[in-house]
Amino acid sequence: MAKLEAFRIIAKDKSSKARVGQLQLAHGAVTTPVFMPIATQGTVKMMTCDDLETLGATIILANAYHLHLRPNEQLIERLGGLHKFMGWQRPILTDSGGFQVFSLSTLRKVTDEGVRFRSHHDGTERFLKPEDSIRIQESLGSDIAMCFDDVVPYPCSYEQAKFAMERSLVWAERCKGVHKRDDQLLFGITHGSTYADLRKESTKRLVDMDFPGYAIGGLSVGEPKDAMFELIELSTEILPEDKPRYLMGVGTPADIARAVALGVDMFDCVLPTRLGRTGTAFTSVGKVNLRHAKYSDDPSPLDPNCDCLTCRRYSRAYLRHLFKAGEATGPRLVTWHNLHFYLRLMERLREAIAIRILAELVRDMVRLFPDSDED
Repeated sequence: MAKLEAFRIIAKDKSSKARVGQLQLAHGAVTTPVFMPIATQGTVKMMTCDDLETLGATIILANAYHLHLRPNEQLIERLGGLHKFMGWQRPILTDSGGFQVFSLSTLRKVTDEGVRFRSHHDGTERFLKPEDSIRIQESLGSDIAMCFDDVVPYPCSYEQAKFAMERSLVWAERCKGVHKRDDQLLFGITHGSTYADLRKESTKRLVDMDFPGYAIGGLSVGEPKDAMFELIELSTEILPEDKPRYLMGVGTPADIARAVALGVDMFDCVLPTRLGRTGTAFTSVGKVNLRHAKYSDDPSPLDPNCDCLTCRRYSRAYLRHLFKAGEATGPRLVTWHNLHFYLRLMERLREAIAIRILAELVRDMVRLFPDSDED
């Protein structure tokens, strides 16, 4: 198969490091900055693939760890690969499973060779090496695969962060050494916790390995927001300008807008779907928590400035009723709105970069969504 076309920058913001780019992938082009709805187990919760296409999603994120455990990558490969299996023909990025092994498994033991853990589904013992993660992602057939990495908690000691960073760099080399699919990009992941010198070293050494794209990993795990943005800025100063930059697991609309201004291109986060399922919406007037009694007789739309399916047709009072009644339609409708909000935000960010008014939009997002992931 032919080599994939390089990432191309289309426009830049004069007052920041923000840029609009285009990434050509095996299943289509993705314009950045882009938000990837999370389809951990081959589905975005509450949404169908038709829904995602209608909403305008161009790329989604699935997880190799979860799909390896259930239903398993061999079955998916036999059935034509992940795109065919889930009925989605646009690009897919698969996370390697490093974070999930760290956060979900019990009796986890990390060695230089890999990770021994017990499945959170049935308790069976598993052993996962960097090479296994790549094999799984190649079997799934995603457009972008991620290197397997050693994830550490926050806070952690300097020695713990350095050890995990070194191990992740070795694993990145091993991942690159066995990766064969030339219709699938392999991204490296930087680490170093909140230690600036480790972040610099990790980023520089990863860039020397010459991956087609890079992720900033190990952030948004509880560290102060100011520290997170300092490390993002440090990272984008070192990462090559002609490669896509992916900030893993971030974040609120304000987080995304600020990170775009620092030169980040790709994002994923559970917030729009997770909060949508519990009745909290992101709107042009800030967060709206439908669990509050004040919305019980509110005839206004969820967001007065939104034209999504939910806001065109349903009132806050009706949506609150659905949640109080335990009807599944409520979580679905608010999830729809939240994904619409996030995907339109990315459109607005791209437009703002092109016409050089990004700073104004960033200020609006910071004002509307203060530094809290919860309502």
